[in-house]
Amino acid sequence: MSTTALTDPAPTTAAPPESGAALHPLWVRVMHWVNAAAMLAMILSGWQIYNAAPLFSFQFSPTLTLGGWLGGGLLWHFAAMWVLVINGVLYVILGFATGRFRRKLWPISFPAIVSDLSQAVRLRLSHDDLNRYNSVQKALYVGVLLVGVVTVGSGLAIWKPVQFHYLTALLGGYDTARYVHFAAMSAIVAFSAIHIALAALVPKALRAMILGR
Repeated sequence: MSTTALTDPAPTTAAPPESGAALHPLWVRVMHWVNAAAMLAMILSGWQIYNAAPLFSFQFSPTLTLGGWLGGGLLWHFAAMWVLVINGVLYVILGFATGRFRRKLWPISFPAIVSDLSQAVRLRLSHDDLNRYNSVQKALYVGVLLVGVVTVGSGLAIWKPVQFHYLTALLGGYDTARYVHFAAMSAIVAFSAIHIALAALVPKALRAMILGR
């Protein structure tokens, strides 16, 4: 037996577990795609509802809406809302309980975000290790979770302004809550566009979210 085999066992002992480890556990993948479907239904049905009483001087194309009319849009919106809220709450609970949020989203700092963003703009940001989120990804994921809370809160203020009158008042009233809800929706759409673009640029990330590895 050679002395090399005795003194340098690291390459043979460390590599296999890492290469066989699941990048995304099953619960993450299932909840990700459930969330994606529910979010798409909420956005498209929300645009249908918006068209019935526009906030601005434009309307969304009927081909980009869901429900066919105001009543249909509301039915789709409320149905998707329950799926999204239940799925989202379970995701947050499991994210904290399993330590995934701590491992994936912490630590995070403003200087690191600026540095990684600068590298991303110059197309120099590495995506070799999909198990590690860069600071820009951490900021986006934390941000979209917070925006999700604002979306739900403003949605409740619009849906039940009497029952949730304290929440409606906190948001500046019913009309202002509609603008807050629209802004939160716009932020989620922007995040989704960036998310999809990154998945297109790094196809192995999409594969990992489907197969887990």
